[in-house]
Amino acid sequence: MKLHDLKPEPGSKHRRRRVGRGESSGLGKTSGKGHKGQKSRSGASIRPGFEGGQMPLARRLPKKGFNNAQFKTKFAIVNVCDLEAKFEDGATVNEESLRACGLVKGIYDAIKVLSNGELSKKLTVDVDKVSAVAKDKIEKAGGSLAE
Repeated sequence: MKLHDLKPEPGSKHRRRRVGRGESSGLGKTSGKGHKGQKSRSGASIRPGFEGGQMPLARRLPKKGFNNAQFKTKFAIVNVCDLEAKFEDGATVNEESLRACGLVKGIYDAIKVLSNGELSKKLTVDVDKVSAVAKDKIEKAGGSLAE
C-alpha cells in the first residue's frame, strides 16, 4: 500500500448540504426552517433557559441556602518528590523559589507541601503548611522547617 492508494472508508464522507438552491433540491424555498416563527428568522438563536417569555425555571424556584466556596482557602500543592527534583542540597524553599522553578503558577492563598515521593537533600522549607509525613521526611533528610 502506498500513500496515493489511501481512500476514505465508503460512507464516511458526505457532500455538504447546500440549502436555498431551488425547490427540486429538497431544501429550497424555506431552506429547512419551516414557515415563520422565531427560529426561521436570520440570526435566530434562543439563549439556554429561555422559555418563550414564561418565567424561567431558575427564577421560579426558591433560592435557599448558603455556599461557602468563595471563602475557601486555595492551596498550591507541592510534593516532596518535586522538591527533590528541582532544588539543590542546602537550598531554601519558599514561595519565590517555587515560582522561579515553575512548581507554583497562578494565584493561591497558601502553599502546602505533601509527602508523595522521597527526599534525600537537606532543605530549609518556608511555606504556609506541611503535612505531618512530609515534615518527617524533611527532618529525616536533615532539613528544617522555618516557622
